[in-house]
Amino acid sequence: MSSVDREMLEEKIGEAIGLELAAQKAVKELTLKGLLPDQGLIKNKMEGMTKEANNHQTQMEALVGKLSDSDGLDAVKIQQMAQETEQKASKIMEIYLGEDPDSQEALEFLCVAEGAEVTHYEVLSAMTKGIKNKQFPVKVKSILNQEKKHLLLCTQLAKKNASK
Repeated sequence: MSSVDREMLEEKIGEAIGLELAAQKAVKELTLKGLLPDQGLIKNKMEGMTKEANNHQTQMEALVGKLSDSDGLDAVKIQQMAQETEQKASKIMEIYLGEDPDSQEALEFLCVAEGAEVTHYEVLSAMTKGIKNKQFPVKVKSILNQEKKHLLLCTQLAKKNASK
């Protein structure tokens, strides 16, 4: 793997972890602000998505250690990128929601956030060729499939909320 490929892979892994962190933070903040409808179904779905985001974050962080050993990736650079991405995503949420957000905007923002996660895992999936660690492509594909379900769920919730 060339140094350019390695740097891009470190960046994309860091961004994926950062987006997982930001997703957890977003759902928590939107819930605390009362912006997510507190209906049983939506609340349960959001709690499930938050748990899965935490699980994805944990799985990716565990893989970083293994990729550091097998493929020479820099775990510190990946963690720095994760923190930077989490901060950027939080800022984007703040800008997106504006001064007086409502539940519809909150749900639509979650669609935007899930779309970003899907895109990052799609890119990571495309980058798995040449990776020595064979767990990596399997794990990325598994998370990608779950993220696609999250995006679909957020879209369905936003549509349902809008059609009330």
